[in-house]
Formats: sequence, C-alpha cells, structure tokens
Amino acid sequence: MRVVDINEMKEIEKLAIEEFGFSESLIIENVGVRGADFIEEIILEELEYSGEIVVLVGSGNNAADGLAISRNLVNKGHRVRAFILFPDDDKATEEQRKQVHLAKSYGVRINEVKNINQIQSYFEETQDNYVVIDAVLGTGFKLPLSQYLFELFNCVNNARSMTISIDMPSGITADVGGKSSAAIEADFTLAIGLPKTGHYIDEGARHSGQVLTLDVGFPKTILNGGDKALLTPEVISGAFGERNKFAHKNTFGHTLVLGGSPGLTGACIMASTGALKVGAGIVTAATWKSSYYELTSRIMPEIMTGLIPSEEKDIETIIRELDRYDAVVIGPGLGVNAESRNIVVELLNHFAGPVIVDADAIKVLSLEKDGDLLHSRKYPTIFTPHMGEFAQFTGASVDDILQKPIDYLKEVVDRTNTCFIMKGPCSFLGFPNGDVFINYYPNDGMATGGSGDVLAGILGGLLAQNPLDRKQSGMFLDKSHLYQAICLAVAAHTLAGKHAAEKHGVRAMTAGTIVDHLSAAFSELSEDALI
Repeated sequence: MRVVDINEMKEIEKLAIEEFGFSESLIIENVGVRGADFIEEIILEELEYSGEIVVLVGSGNNAADGLAISRNLVNKGHRVRAFILFPDDDKATEEQRKQVHLAKSYGVRINEVKNINQIQSYFEETQDNYVVIDAVLGTGFKLPLSQYLFELFNCVNNARSMTISIDMPSGITADVGGKSSAAIEADFTLAIGLPKTGHYIDEGARHSGQVLTLDVGFPKTILNGGDKALLTPEVISGAFGERNKFAHKNTFGHTLVLGGSPGLTGACIMASTGALKVGAGIVTAATWKSSYYELTSRIMPEIMTGLIPSEEKDIETIIRELDRYDAVVIGPGLGVNAESRNIVVELLNHFAGPVIVDADAIKVLSLEKDGDLLHSRKYPTIFTPHMGEFAQFTGASVDDILQKPIDYLKEVVDRTNTCFIMKGPCSFLGFPNGDVFINYYPNDGMATGGSGDVLAGILGGLLAQNPLDRKQSGMFLDKSHLYQAICLAVAAHTLAGKHAAEKHGVRAMTAGTIVDHLSAAFSELSEDALI
C-alpha cells in the first residue's frame, strides 16, 4: 500500500475534486459513514463498549470529519458527546459549521469548552472508562503546540481507555512525525485515503498505534503510484519461486559468511544458520585464525567452515576462489580494525555477486571514503545498518536522521547505487530505482543480540538462490526480483520474530528462536502471497 506525504495527499484530493467531481462535503460524508462503520465493527463490538463515546472536535476538516463520525455513530444507536474545543473560532470553515448543525440535529450531545477543567471534571465524575475519538488537529498541524492543547492532551492521555485518532494523532506532524511538548497517544489511527509518512517516523511511530486505512472512495487510479509503500505480502508475491524437487544442493546456491572475531563468533554462527534455514544449498562460515577453534566448537555440523585470510598472498588466493560462492555476507562479529577494512574493500572490489554488508563491515566503511567504490560496483550490494551504524556511515547525527529517515535514505542510496535496509522498530528499505518500502512492526523481543545477524544471513541465503547473469555486468535476470527477494527477507525475519514472541514472550525470545520460527514465517507469507 502506498504511503504519502502531505503534498502528495493534497494532490490526490485535488485530482478527486477537479477530475472526478468529488467535493469536500462528499469526502467528509464518506469519512463519517466509513469511520463510524469501522469504529463500531472493529472496536466497539470487540470491546463490548456501551458507555458514552467522547469526540474531541478541533478545527478545519478534521473537526468536520469527527462530527460526521459522531452523527453516524448516534444513528447506529450509540451515545456520543462532542467537546467543541474552539467554540469562538471565527476561522471555522463552512463545512465545520454545517457538521455541528447536523450533529446537533441527530442527537450528538454538544459541549462548548471554555477551559480544560470542564473536560477534566467530565472524565473524573461520569464513568469508569472512555473511548475517545481524536478529531482535533489532523494533517495540517504545524509545531509548536499551544499551552491549551498541551494541557488537554495530557488530560485525555491520562483518562482514556482507548483513543482513535482521525488521520493523524493530534500534536504529531503528518510529514515527519514531529512532536513538541505533547501529543495524543492513539491506540488506532484511521488514515484517510492512504497512510502518511508521519505515521512511521520519529514520535509519529510511537503515537499512532495501529494504523488502519479508511477507504473514502477515492478512485484507485489516483491512489496508485508514488515511491513509498508499506511492505505487504503483495510486494513479495513474485519472490516465491517453486523449488525443484529433483535439484541438488548446488542448485540452491552457496552462501559465504565472513565474521566472528574472538568472543563474537556467535554473530557469525547466527548469520550462517539464518542462511541455511531459508534454503541455501550450502553455507560456509569463515572466521579469523584466532577464533577458528571457537567457531568450529560451536557451529552446527551442516555448515562448512573456513579461514579469513590476513596475509596479502592468502587474500589473493581466496579472491581467485570467490567464484565458488553465489552470495557473501560480511560483517557479523568481524571486528573493527584495519584488517577488517582491507578484507571488506577487497571483497567489494572482486566478488562477482551480491554482497550483504552488515554490522562491523559497515563500521569500517564510510560514505565519504567509499561512496565511489560502492557506486561503481557492478554487482548488487545490500547494507543492513541500524540507525547508529547508518549515522556513523553517513556522518550525520542520529537525531537528524530520525527526523527525516526517508530523505537521508534516498540520498545515500542515490550516492552509492546500493540497497539499504535501515533497521529499527520501523525499518526503511531503499532501492536504487527510487522505491522506498516501510516495514512497520514494532517488537521489543527483536531487540536482542544476534537478531540483526539472522537478518543478514536470511538475505545471504535467499540471494544465493536467485539467478545472476554474470555475463551482463552482474545484473539479476530480473532486477525487480532482486528487490522482492530483499523485501521477502525482511518480511520473513519480521514474521519469525512475531511467532517467536507469541510462543516465548518478548522477554524470553532470542535470535535463535527467530531462526526456529522461520518455517512458520514462510508458511504465513506463502499463504498471504497467494491471496
């Protein structure tokens, strides 16, 4: 599903009005009907909620949307009270005034708010729990927040049992998910038409809750397109190829994993195991001589082992042998030193196939020093940094990146001609064709040592199984298939983490349990991909 910024959403609304005969009244009416249906069927019935529904009405079209939903909920038999937060607003739109009149006519209880104490007293004196609909600010909000709304949002966040925000949680900017002093903490956000970038960035990701898209009748022809989308089963459906029942191990590729300095061989093992468990025919884990015994004493017997060369003559020998491998993962536990940098650069210069650059391999590189090397590389390169590693590689600050992750991601992808997976509770995938995919699935159980190593291994295992035309400058036979395979790796990793958390709990799950649940993840993905 496409994700849009504010300018893109405004253009969609403009096209709907100018080319398809929509009007603001029609859009608001559709929001009212569809929003009320959703809130009743998905939330109120599930909660078995019978209390009074509280609607916070601000200004502009977001206020009109909230009042339209209020009216339709009353028409369904619910009790609704709307607090008009700016009763003396001389800038209220004609549509907003119209919706106030209609809401009163349908039986919505209207309270004009003169001070926050009115709402505070209501929450303290009437009932034990509240469903609150937030229709205060919407997508047009710009920082800073007024003191009045600061007090209101804190009051509501402390009192409500569930909050549903219309389009955006009030107090959050729709483009970059910014927040100043306070914002509504939503359990659900009903994105009108399409999700907004601010739902997934910075504070927006923390305040939006579950983001659900409200179909308000916009023609699909104007909703399609764009360069940002959610990572969904539809995106990866083409990545599922039938495995040949009569194939041999070489058919499914050979993945090489380089890493595991002394004390960190577990990272190399996790990556190698991840590669093996997604169907790579052969996996070799190579480490430094100083940690070779540590690696071989712990690794599973199905994985072959080898040594990372440190002497110049040995490096030249292994370079000649790189054709044995179909994909290379470098970095898990590799160490951050001159030897590590040397082996990473040599690999990028000489391996005729996809390289997954992870962890320590990212740390020994930089955009300033190595941007040209990466851009000139003929074969696919995939970086898998978390936010801190991305900041170190680019030279930007983490705070700046958090505010504009998509902008920074696209800039780095353009400069390096490289695929990037910016890992986090919300991960951003950037590809050289300009596409950005957003994988939003917060799971604190994934914040465990080795989780990222498993993802790197999954990537290495899947890309080793993809056909590479080495005669055509290392291009995959179908470039879109490469991007789908990368998306598949991220989705499988995410869903394996979900299944691990469900079985073990987020506190007890480990990187190993993520690997153990890859089969469940692929079963779920293959079923969804066929829908």
